[in-house]
Amino acid sequence: MSSRPYDEITTWGRRIHGSTLPGEGVRCARTSPLSPAEVEQVAAIIARGRGERHSVAMPEHLRTRDWGSVMAVMERLNAQLGWPCGGWKIGAASVEVQKAEGVPGPAPGQLRRDAIFQSPARLPAALFINYRCSECEFAFRMADDLPPRPAPFSEAEVAERVESLLPALEIGDTVFDDWYGASGYLGALMDNGGAAALVHGAPVKAWRDIDLANARIDLSLNGRHVKSGYGRAAMGHPLTSLTWMANWLRERGQTLRAGEIVSTGTCTGHFFTAQGDRLEIDYGPIGHLVVDFD
Repeated sequence: MSSRPYDEITTWGRRIHGSTLPGEGVRCARTSPLSPAEVEQVAAIIARGRGERHSVAMPEHLRTRDWGSVMAVMERLNAQLGWPCGGWKIGAASVEVQKAEGVPGPAPGQLRRDAIFQSPARLPAALFINYRCSECEFAFRMADDLPPRPAPFSEAEVAERVESLLPALEIGDTVFDDWYGASGYLGALMDNGGAAALVHGAPVKAWRDIDLANARIDLSLNGRHVKSGYGRAAMGHPLTSLTWMANWLRERGQTLRAGEIVSTGTCTGHFFTAQGDRLEIDYGPIGHLVVDFD
């Protein structure tokens, strides 16, 4: 077997995610909240890397595991970048990813409208800075708005506003050089949840007839099957995950809008791919995706 990281294939894909292994990120010392000025500073550092397409280093004194600060940075980052929103992705929806990144629970990221593609898709290198962390998911396209209100949305209410189910591949990236090393200060979550691109298949209107919790996904890399997963990995059921996203927005006075896509979290964990790779994802009767990385 080749010892080169590019050639070695593990359960989390190619060994090109940095030197730190999943679950081995060293937690930063700080747990106190960032001040408003520090939130702006951290968001500006990440926004510069995103906008100029290069890696950045987070100063030690700005690294914190305070959850409220992580969410505040993510929101300010999106405000600073001003990219049109095409929907949302949910990161760390699975226990596997929560353990790999050392996070307490799920976290959202905003999907850029111009980085959402229909399968079969060929994704340009310009979409990515450091990584192509590929995650097989179930997504929903919304038929109606879910505007904010005092009471939480129920799963039944959210389901009524779904237009269709979409088999999806969410591809993550971050401006930090060591994906799992940055998890020590929740770097990928600050960086818009690591959201970079989304590829989806044909819409499925009769999605309520499908046992999504037990729906299987098979992932193949360059013609070779590498891993499988099930819909239950996303908070037990993709609809539960979608409802979490609607309520996360509701709590912040924001609307989940008609036409937006919500990708509900990986069912196959992380899988790092590289330029030149082809992924084929089989969702059984739900659909099939083909994604090539230029």
